[in-house]
Amino acid sequence: MKAGRREFITSGSAALAAAALPRRARAADPFRIIITETQIPLVPNSVTWLALSLGYFKRAGVDVDLIEVGQTPSAVAALRSGGGEMANIATDTALQLIGRKQMALHGVVSPDRALPFVIAAKKSIGRIGDLTGKTFGVARVGSVDYEMTRVVLGKLGVNPDSVQYLAIGQPDVRAQSLLAGQIDATTFSIGIYTTLPDKSSIKVLVDQADYFKDAPFVTKLNVVTDDTVKNRPKDIQAVVRALITASRDFAAHPQIWVNAMAAARPDVSRAQLTTLAAAYADSWSVNGGLNLAALKFTTDTLYRGPDFKDLPPIAPSDWIDLSYIKNTLRTVGVDRSADLPA
Repeated sequence: MKAGRREFITSGSAALAAAALPRRARAADPFRIIITETQIPLVPNSVTWLALSLGYFKRAGVDVDLIEVGQTPSAVAALRSGGGEMANIATDTALQLIGRKQMALHGVVSPDRALPFVIAAKKSIGRIGDLTGKTFGVARVGSVDYEMTRVVLGKLGVNPDSVQYLAIGQPDVRAQSLLAGQIDATTFSIGIYTTLPDKSSIKVLVDQADYFKDAPFVTKLNVVTDDTVKNRPKDIQAVVRALITASRDFAAHPQIWVNAMAAARPDVSRAQLTTLAAAYADSWSVNGGLNLAALKFTTDTLYRGPDFKDLPPIAPSDWIDLSYIKNTLRTVGVDRSADLPA
């Protein structure tokens, strides 16, 4: 079996490139996973890239190609046009596509069940209650980080409506706005926080463990189409098995992840990677990442936002297919350390 490969498609050409590919790949063709990052991210979602480079997919019996696109719309366009068999996309995007009857999708695994968000703030913010009346940077009103943060603030005793939300954009932009003193607090990943060159003016108010405890939100997951379910079930099963196996190895032996990431991301110091590996000790999807209680919380939270107004309700059981995870767990057993399946 030949080794898999990575292919980057720019956002502007993604739809055209996808349309040029066959709508229905043959079982002997590489199994293409579409991902919305153009470099290996400093979060547990890196497991997909590393499962390829470290040979987990090959050992599971599937020849994988990674199709890297710049944005979620490009990933959806590629999947819709037959440019891949599986895509790692945001849960809210998948739900909207299904709710609007634009695509029939099946969620089969979540390699990175939750973005490791923290709430960071100026050093002058003494405690979480001091955010009342302060400016809080979000991607936009109604975005996932906006809705999740409102839940977290409410559970920590802060009236979410007492905070002034400022739409700024992507997490790295929010981080720079916080460092520049343009906002009082914001949400971004522990990976971004760890790699900031100078954190002397800010601090973490809520760490990633407490954030996820208060908002067990399944941020991204891997989806497949009806065609893939029909024509490539063995490959879906092999991908799920490989991702769970790699996740368990990284959880049990963090140095494997550190060494692989040091080779893939020479721009990040080994000390920073070691810090992140410790922070991610309980974040790996060692059982597939699709806990039904967390998925219900995710759905209920999203449907309170403006993006889901007038959309018919979609229950997890309507589109989540746990059979591939269950088949894997029957073989390898349930890892009780974290990520317990419902």
